[in-house]
Amino acid sequence: VQLQASGGGLVQPGESLRLSCVASGNIFDFRFHTMGWYRQAPGKQRELVTSLSPGGATIYIDSVKSRFTISRDNAKNMVSLQMNSLKPEDTAVYFCNSITLPWSWGKGTQVTVSS
Repeated sequence: VQLQASGGGLVQPGESLRLSCVASGNIFDFRFHTMGWYRQAPGKQRELVTSLSPGGATIYIDSVKSRFTISRDNAKNMVSLQMNSLKPEDTAVYFCNSITLPWSWGKGTQVTVSS
């Protein structure tokens, strides 16, 4: 399975970005996977930011609650992350992956928040 994340960029504090991640390859059934968005800031470990279960249950880390929204389109094997009110501390490479059955990591997409 290949994971292709996109949508990152350089934005100023307070602005928004929408990330997308498409899974392709030998996926048994994307709709049964709990999907997650992760991020890795320079010098830090990769952390799980948010997850979305097949039934629609979501979990967010405290620092992104009310600012980030995860969603999915099972027909496209895609998970998205709407990020609003971005802060410099959100700067990181963002990745998606299955939590149910993790696949090989993709390259991720760089998000830089800076004035």
